[in-house]
Amino acid sequence: MACGAGAIWLTAKVVGWSLLLQLTLGAWLAWILARSRLPGRTLLDLFVTLPLVFPPIVLGYALLVALGQQGWLTGWLPPAWRPDIVFSLPGLVLAAFVAGLPLMVKTVQAALLEVPDDLHAAAATLRQSRWSIFWRIDMPLARRGVVAGVILSGGRAMGEVGMSIMLGGNIAGRTETVSLAIYNHVLDGEFACANTLTLLLAGVACLCFFLLKRYGAI
Repeated sequence: MACGAGAIWLTAKVVGWSLLLQLTLGAWLAWILARSRLPGRTLLDLFVTLPLVFPPIVLGYALLVALGQQGWLTGWLPPAWRPDIVFSLPGLVLAAFVAGLPLMVKTVQAALLEVPDDLHAAAATLRQSRWSIFWRIDMPLARRGVVAGVILSGGRAMGEVGMSIMLGGNIAGRTETVSLAIYNHVLDGEFACANTLTLLLAGVACLCFFLLKRYGAI
């Protein structure tokens, strides 16, 4: 098998699934923080922003303790119902999603706050539902912020290491992403493979920056 082919495919799946979650849950959280009057928004904002400033290893351990087979949030469930996130693809997806969440939410939130309130008031007089306003007004006008959030969170998911090690275990051929594969190749003295994968990630990062400049919010 080509150098790192399995890790590249696994990373693509992890990034793809995490972006799907970002576009659904992440965009929804951004709308709550920007437009709703839900009590506890300050606390929600704190939890969303936490991955930006908290050590990834610590966050990964917290997720492991909370959502593992004997976790605080899942230990009371019947064994058949407990989520299998340790040493698995779902664990890697969860790590990538949490790592990229603040980048997605904050970028989309800022874009939503730029939507004029007059448009919301006019839509309300026409008896448009919040759901309709979200899709017909907020999302079209905030689309550049959404694109920027997707690019930033996808790039962050691609390079995630700390939480991935805690939840995925860095098992070669099973939970080894490109970033972890680079680390493993360096430890094994396989610098040719490490250099190849490093150049690949650098190329993707440059592509993300180009797309961000071309289609995003900067």
